[in-house]
Amino acid sequence: MSKIAKRLLLGLLTPAAAIADRLESWHRLWAHARLKAALDSALDPSVVVLGTPELHGSRNIHLGRDLFLYPGLYLETQERGRIEIGDGVVLSRGVHIVSYASVILEDGVMVGEYTSIRDANHRIAAGRSVRDTGHDAEPVRIGRNAWIGRGAVILRGVTIGEAAVVGANAVVTRDVPAGAVVAGVPARSIERKRAG
Repeated sequence: MSKIAKRLLLGLLTPAAAIADRLESWHRLWAHARLKAALDSALDPSVVVLGTPELHGSRNIHLGRDLFLYPGLYLETQERGRIEIGDGVVLSRGVHIVSYASVILEDGVMVGEYTSIRDANHRIAAGRSVRDTGHDAEPVRIGRNAWIGRGAVILRGVTIGEAAVVGANAVVTRDVPAGAVVAGVPARSIERKRAG
């Protein structure tokens, strides 16, 4: 493409891009309104919704204030399951949360892209399809200001303590103490390198 053609195209496209930027705030408002209409509980105006979350099941979901919800969020509650999200939580693109018992994210939790948090596992029974065997569920709780890295998997019955860090792609199968840093499959404690 010649420099002249590129300059002409940019001259034509720049005003359209400016209009698209102005429409982005309307898109966020629309996504917020759609989420609010889909929930049985209140949705605070302080919640930033960058794309309408996909909701499934009973929709027993309670959201706090000052949340930042990226596109591609998947929230599902089945049976007696509930999802409770505290204030100031960030749920990055593609996060999946599925609850048959309860999943609680306390205030200030940050969850990286494509993380999966599930409080139930399928049962396995000889001669039966996994699809038809039901689930074993235990609550999951993630403490205040914990940071969950990209692609982590948090499984049933796990409690992650306040200000803990879960490394990218870790699979968390047991409790993580407050302030701990864990990584790996299965997730294990690692030491932080000290400056110095």
